[in-house]
Amino acid sequence: MRDWDDAYANSAHVPGSDTLPALWAERAASYRAGLRAFRPDIAYGSGERQCLDLILPNGDTKGLVVFVHGGYWMRFDKSSWTDLAEGARHHGFAVALPSYTLTPAARISDITAEMAAAIATAAALVAGPIRLAGHSAGGHLVTRMLCKDSRLEPAVYNRIAGTLSISGLHDLRPLLKTKMNATLGMTLEEATLESAALHLPRGHVPLTAWVGGAERPEFVRQAELMANVWTGFDVPTRLVVEPGYNHFTVVDGLKDPSSKITANLVGLD
Repeated sequence: MRDWDDAYANSAHVPGSDTLPALWAERAASYRAGLRAFRPDIAYGSGERQCLDLILPNGDTKGLVVFVHGGYWMRFDKSSWTDLAEGARHHGFAVALPSYTLTPAARISDITAEMAAAIATAAALVAGPIRLAGHSAGGHLVTRMLCKDSRLEPAVYNRIAGTLSISGLHDLRPLLKTKMNATLGMTLEEATLESAALHLPRGHVPLTAWVGGAERPEFVRQAELMANVWTGFDVPTRLVVEPGYNHFTVVDGLKDPSSKITANLVGLD
């Protein structure tokens, strides 16, 4: 029988990963200190964690990027990832980074609703096309915005020019077999509802499933699954398996304006 806990155990397979959260927080804080235009803690709801940071480019704004962090819906907040905005910011995009209520205080379906509210709030502040990106659990959340049951209003949804799911989770049913579900609290019904790969797409927004070639095989499978399934519904999908990158390093390219992943995010490739 497959060990599903090991299938999702990224930290156990990346040496030194226990030191990474402190490094991420330090890098993000240093980056924030050097920003010329930074608007922190914009509320998109009444909850303590229902707020987002907005980073503005130095010149004219071409549009909006929303980046949603990962952590298995159980860990982290917006403050650890600010520096990942640099690639898109350099290309003239405003970048919103929302936090969200974590499980078990919220169900995953509640978090999906929170992300729709966060995107709508950011969209009201920044004109132009919207590009969504999310890592791991964040990849799940942004992909859910494209599903037939998306809670985004048409005026917001119709502005989405592309979505980038980085190491995203698109079929949540295997997580029912993991120990972490004691915290997630998913039922089969909710896991099915929250699996983008099991939904019809709402429209034809381009979707890229990006994953590191050195990740756990389950994350590669999840990326392949999403790209494969929605291709059958005439959604422009793309699968990118980036050689040599693991679950934690695969997002680093977002800091680099010249990287391939940044080019994909801002629509230059």
